Amino acid sequence: MYEYIKGEITELSPTYAVVEAGGVGYYLTISLQTYTEIEHCTSARIYTHFIVREDAQVLYGFATRQERELFRMLIGVSGVGGNTARMILSTYAPRELAGIISHENATLLKNVKGLGLKTAQKIIVELRDKITGCLTEETTPHLPASAEDENYQEALAALTMLGFPKAASEKVLRTVLKEHPDAPVEEVIRLSLKKL
Repeated sequence: MYEYIKGEITELSPTYAVVEAGGVGYYLTISLQTYTEIEHCTSARIYTHFIVREDAQVLYGFATRQERELFRMLIGVSGVGGNTARMILSTYAPRELAGIISHENATLLKNVKGLGLKTAQKIIVELRDKITGCLTEETTPHLPASAEDENYQEALAALTMLGFPKAASEKVLRTVLKEHPDAPVEEVIRLSLKKL
């Protein structure tokens, strides 16, 4: 129904964003991945997916088309609803999730809160053949770069070179950068090492 909404971000939390476009404020349910991508922006283009249920109408928002495509694949699996798909995308970045599914790592996938082993295995069986073409396009969102993004990328590269898992490093870095947004990259790495 809606392809994307482009406008000013008037409210933002790790679970939702309100984007004002054409004088209308759209309440978008978002993943942590999208939150991380847009948290330092005043305006953004958010790709959307609209779900109508008996008890609610929910507009989901995504920083990239690729994340939205993964969301649509996930909700296409029987037993996976919008909130479960959002939780999966909050836990793993699109490329990580694609890797987990293509390598059939159900144990890692079931680490998502509220996701059991059977559902994780079902997701892998149904999506492993579909996932390969999902991330062929550019995955960088149409958002301005910032110093925080540079610090995040540098610190993430350093932590992964030190042998820490990427997913764990990303979570810790998000926490550290929220607590210390103005810290230089060396300080961000040092604080992250204490938490890993």
